[in-house]
Amino acid sequence: MLRIKNLLLAFWVMSSVIFAACTQQTEAGNATVKDTVAPDDPSDFVVITEVVPDAILEIRYYSTFNFIGTRVEGYLEPTALLTRQAADSLRVVSDELKAQGYRLKIYDAYRPQTAVDHFLRWGADLKDTLMKPYFYPDLVKDILFDRGYIARRSGHSRGSTIDLTLFDMSTKKELDMGGTFDWFGPESHPDFGGDPNTGVFTGKFNSPSGRTITAEQFEHRMILRRAMLRHGFKPYDEEWWHFTLRNEPYPNTYFTFPVKQL
Repeated sequence: MLRIKNLLLAFWVMSSVIFAACTQQTEAGNATVKDTVAPDDPSDFVVITEVVPDAILEIRYYSTFNFIGTRVEGYLEPTALLTRQAADSLRVVSDELKAQGYRLKIYDAYRPQTAVDHFLRWGADLKDTLMKPYFYPDLVKDILFDRGYIARRSGHSRGSTIDLTLFDMSTKKELDMGGTFDWFGPESHPDFGGDPNTGVFTGKFNSPSGRTITAEQFEHRMILRRAMLRHGFKPYDEEWWHFTLRNEPYPNTYFTFPVKQL
């Protein structure tokens, strides 16, 4: 009987140790998954041009040439920021495309939540249609929320999303993508005129105004897309210029610090 009691006691002790170890492992595992950084902490971010020195910046939301028509709140300087992981992957993309005769041209990267809030206020003001002819001529402004063009939270605010195009070093011009950054409409979709999964131009268009792109313009979009996907980024179904790092380090944190030199 005593032997049985001792065995039971030993089993209980061992079980307690195993349970405690599992609990610690679970807690530790959760700690690695959770975002422990504060939303106003830019310590894991870098200035893109310090990592990708060949990148060209045209930060539209610092300028007045954007769908709002004024500088967007939160953009204090005409620079671009990304998490270190995203910037390192972008450098590999840049190296590959540079060998093909292209440089990256960046329109936007990290976007603070204050900028997204500015978009929301602008979207609610239906009388402000200053930039409609340039960015959404086929749409009535009050459907921009329903169509998903404006959201209360943006993946850009998590720090690993970027909007970009290609600059042709031989012509010294942007590569002709058959559409402009921040155009609100199906013409911006990666499948406009072709199948982005195969890269095959189909000539199928769903433009409300009969707009089209050429096979060459579609291929230009695919050059950018293929390079981004090869090096860890995933595309966005609504915009050919928009990519997010697949394994983004802060998938649940929406940062608030402004865009400026770090």
